[in-house]
Amino acid sequence: MQKEISGVIVECIKGNIASQPDVMAIINPANAHLRPGGGAAGAIHEAAGPGLEEECRPLAPIEPGQAVITGGHNLPNKYVIHCLGPVYGVDEPANELLASCYHQALSLAEEHQIESVAFPAISTGFFRFPLEKATNIAIKTVLETAPKLKRVKRIRFVLFTDSDLDIYEATMTRLIPS
Repeated sequence: MQKEISGVIVECIKGNIASQPDVMAIINPANAHLRPGGGAAGAIHEAAGPGLEEECRPLAPIEPGQAVITGGHNLPNKYVIHCLGPVYGVDEPANELLASCYHQALSLAEEHQIESVAFPAISTGFFRFPLEKATNIAIKTVLETAPKLKRVKRIRFVLFTDSDLDIYEATMTRLIPS
């Protein structure tokens, strides 16, 4: 599914965040120490190779809601933007911290003249953020931010399961006018 907001294409697909060769930057739903872990972060580090962890070391630790940028290393992407999403029920205010991840990632993309980015569903795995609530925050934040973007022309949400994709598509249909 694709929608356009102020000249920015917003799309959602089912796939693997570490396999998005047609975007300049992928977003890593990182841990505070920017180390390899499980889930999407593990897949990104594995695909990028050990150079990514080496580049991340001096940037860590980061706080919930914060984002930092590195090169893509062995990934087909020029950049990786690492965001630490909130642990639901622990890091508060969770909604604002999650929105900050999307704002900061898009701000870094603008700053580095990145034209296309791919986001996973930040904080919805190990950090237990309810998917529907997180999806609303992600899409509303993109809606608020898109009119201010000058460089970013494509924002992709990459979902791992059919049910996650269904929720993103339903939320986009509800929140983004045709």
